[in-house]
Amino acid sequence: MPLPPARPLAVALGDPAGIGPEVVAKCWDSRAAFDLPPFVAIGDVRSIAAVWDGPVELIEDPADADAAFDFGLPLLHVAASEHSMPGHPTGPGAHCSLDSLELAIGLARSGSAEAVVTGPVSKEQLYGIGFTHPGQTEFIAERCGIAAPNVAMMLAGPTLRTVPVTTHVSLADVPARLTPSLVAARGRATMRGLQRLFGIPEPRLAVAGLNPHAGEGGALGREEIEIIGPAIDLLRADGWQVIGPLPADTMFHAAARSRYDAALCMYHDQALIPLKALHFEEGVNITLGLPLVRTAPDHGTAFDIAGQDRADPRAMAAAIRMAQSSADHRRAFGPA
Repeated sequence: MPLPPARPLAVALGDPAGIGPEVVAKCWDSRAAFDLPPFVAIGDVRSIAAVWDGPVELIEDPADADAAFDFGLPLLHVAASEHSMPGHPTGPGAHCSLDSLELAIGLARSGSAEAVVTGPVSKEQLYGIGFTHPGQTEFIAERCGIAAPNVAMMLAGPTLRTVPVTTHVSLADVPARLTPSLVAARGRATMRGLQRLFGIPEPRLAVAGLNPHAGEGGALGREEIEIIGPAIDLLRADGWQVIGPLPADTMFHAAARSRYDAALCMYHDQALIPLKALHFEEGVNITLGLPLVRTAPDHGTAFDIAGQDRADPRAMAAAIRMAQSSADHRRAFGPA
């Protein structure tokens, strides 16, 4: 079993009406089987009590999490203005999820927590209370003072890592969003993340085309020629090992995956479909380019099964393990 980090991981529960509280509690319950380090949950204690009857250790200082971890799930209580029942999201619940996220980020930035693990939130509910960011990734980047193009959302599983250049935008809007500078910025964030968070000294990147067959030399679209190819040239000029643009339909079989450490994809589903097809129960969302480590399970709130003891904790456990290993690699890598 690896040595635990010097500070606990901060695990925000996400929307209290979703499956976040359940999977976090199950992770603590199976902490030995999942080989998990000490962590402190952050959220409303009532959301845990609604789905789990195990022991909870209320603490006020993350430094107390290590001592409490053997006796119960350490929790920093963030009270919602009203209790959210499992499967029934509310505005107050969305406020609670955002407050919990803010606290987790603050703990990591101050050095009180080793890394941040974020539970699933409801964008619909967050937008209803005035949240203006596309997702938690962009919100965390802003709170850390990092420009959005300089961070990247990586989806990671045991045999595949993918990074979408564009994320939560309409497919019809993707071509207009792509620029050589944006593709190159996502590529640089990916390569630096592979070095700092995964301990890969000379990472290899494969870049997907946008169009079928990577454009067929311009016959099926010119984005590969006018946008993606120039971005690859910029990355190669920086000294990175990059191949592409490649047809996306031939990039993800086993032999192809052996040629690279991460795949840079042009839009959300191009990156997430292969990752979820291969590693649906183990996929982790990790944010690259931040001054802290942030991971999340690659699944949503699953309001339809919340409170029914049906949520699978394996993705959350994978996110917690990856947060620890990435923090370890980051310390070994040294200052950015």
